[in-house]
Amino acid sequence: MRRAIRTAIVPEHRTLTLVVGILLVALFIAFGTGFWLLFRLAWVIGLTVPAAWVISWYGTRSLDVTAERRTDRAQVGQEAQEVIEVHNRGILPKLWLEVDDPSGMPGHHSRRVIVAGSRHTKSWIVDTPLLRRGLYDWGPVRVVGTDPFGLFRRVKLFGGQQQILVYPPVTDLPHFQAPPANLPGEGRFRRRTHYVTPNASGIREYAPGDAFNRIHWASTARTGEIMVKTFELDPASDIWVVLDMERRVNAGRGDLSTEEHGVRVAASVARHYLVQNRTVGLITFGKDLRVIEAERGAQQLTRILETLATVAAVGDAPLGNILFEEQRRFGRHTTLVIVTAATDDSWLSGLLSLTQRGVKAAVVLVDPSTFGSSQSPLMMYGALTAADVPTYVVRKGDDLSLALGPSQEGGIAKWPD
Repeated sequence: MRRAIRTAIVPEHRTLTLVVGILLVALFIAFGTGFWLLFRLAWVIGLTVPAAWVISWYGTRSLDVTAERRTDRAQVGQEAQEVIEVHNRGILPKLWLEVDDPSGMPGHHSRRVIVAGSRHTKSWIVDTPLLRRGLYDWGPVRVVGTDPFGLFRRVKLFGGQQQILVYPPVTDLPHFQAPPANLPGEGRFRRRTHYVTPNASGIREYAPGDAFNRIHWASTARTGEIMVKTFELDPASDIWVVLDMERRVNAGRGDLSTEEHGVRVAASVARHYLVQNRTVGLITFGKDLRVIEAERGAQQLTRILETLATVAAVGDAPLGNILFEEQRRFGRHTTLVIVTAATDDSWLSGLLSLTQRGVKAAVVLVDPSTFGSSQSPLMMYGALTAADVPTYVVRKGDDLSLALGPSQEGGIAKWPD
């Protein structure tokens, strides 16, 4: 009984509740006074209510509704597109149909009120600008049939639910530099790779799936067997991007936060080196530890962007702990690019111990004081420059191509004016 009463007074049932109340009052007064006009009012309301229910009930029957969602992966700044089609199989038109394909994407507005004629198909395109990275649910299509008076609302769902992954935006960094690592041995890594590099290291027999441009024709002619070239990594250091996602150091909200700026910096730095055919890896700790092993190529950029699309500054692991736990991945052939909003020096000792072992490093400090925090990175900046660690500072609203640009003297970034 209580549930029925609560259902009757929710916003979408208020009109029906009011109409039923008027009907009861009209009947009570009509029987008490015998006033003929109130009897007619009661008759009109008594006929209108069931007619409105029939109209809303019929509105969601004999319908075929589809949503062709043409985008499942995209990047901030692009658009997600879908085509919604409503087909009325009934012989009577459908009036007052509200069609919506709901999604949590910011800026997504697909709701539309339509009239579907007898055995008629209506379709339209919905373009949604992608404003924020993340993994969003999309659908199912929700159709609401109602009546001209808004007394009843009948809801029916069509199709299933999909997801769309929105990558963070990236910025070209034409002048970004991190110190090159010390290359081991003879200037190249003694490590085989399935990528084609300038460093051919030997030959082997052909295996199914090998590209024809890897065939070594001279050896093939000499041996009578198809032989292909093998390659080693070229003399360039591994780049490891370490993104600090500790909850404690995050400041700001939404797009105007150290979290979002840090993610954009990490994505842009990774892309900067991958387009140069460098080997890039990623380490970050948000909800959990995520490690993308160092590789190169377009697929590696996709893996990194997929990871950065869903990371959040909710971690409880300090940056210093991450550097200590993952130090086995870093050697003299490694360059670290650390992106953090931390203003305390608890992680500095971990970084300096790595640099003493020959690991090269650069730091991007996201200034939390420009995002509403009382903490300033000035002292940390001074400690890093004193240790000869190239340091960049990114503030709220900065153009990354300029903030991570050539504002350097002697290899150390200057504190921005």
